[in-house]
Amino acid sequence: MALHAESLGASTVQYERNRLLWLDIARTAALGGMIAFHFVRDMEMFALVPQGTTLVGFWAMLARLVAGSFLLLSGVSLVLSHGRGLRPAAWAKRFAVVAGAAVLVSLATRLAMPQAWIQFGILHAIAVASVVGLFFLRMSALFCTAAAGAVLWASVAIGRSLDLPGWMAWTGLGATVPPALDYIPIVPWLAPFLLGMALAKAIDPTRLEPRWSAPPPRLLTLPGKHSLFVYLMHQPVLIAVLATYSWVIG
Repeated sequence: MALHAESLGASTVQYERNRLLWLDIARTAALGGMIAFHFVRDMEMFALVPQGTTLVGFWAMLARLVAGSFLLLSGVSLVLSHGRGLRPAAWAKRFAVVAGAAVLVSLATRLAMPQAWIQFGILHAIAVASVVGLFFLRMSALFCTAAAGAVLWASVAIGRSLDLPGWMAWTGLGATVPPALDYIPIVPWLAPFLLGMALAKAIDPTRLEPRWSAPPPRLLTLPGKHSLFVYLMHQPVLIAVLATYSWVIG
């Protein structure tokens, strides 16, 4: 079964070959949470809501839930795409797209907000996890679960306590944490990716596909089908809308 790292699939209706609708819908839900969070964070930037709103409470929990969802679904996708045998060309192509997008995000935020640019965000984490995940493709669901537990243990037992240079902040183990708009280090965020792999190994995701009597509304599936595009474009749109609103109200 051939599935992209961002676009998962296989449908029981005339939707698109090799797509799972429930996974597209799950990714759409994650995108919705991400857009809602970033909208409120951008409102902070324009002083439309109190500073620090997204750092505590519901919004802080939502940010973690969204990041974990993206990584878990990416782990599921890796197994669906290559669990029966690694297809190097397909994997390399998708890795190049995600890694290239991560570099683009870093460059854009470096220019726009150099004091808090994204050195290692969600796309960086997915790209690195996709490399690490290759070593677990032939491992059992139990082994992947144990590895996820080991990552979480490292986060609790070691955490941000090691005297590592600043450029190794992406590990999540160094005491130095860079100020950033988005920061998703490998520890502990590799854990949900490995749990996604374990889930796909333990339960065939294609068996979870409901028997749709009709295709779900495209509004539920289309964003999930093009999640990388939505991720790259939503912030410029949100900022443009809020900037216009702020200009109108003076």
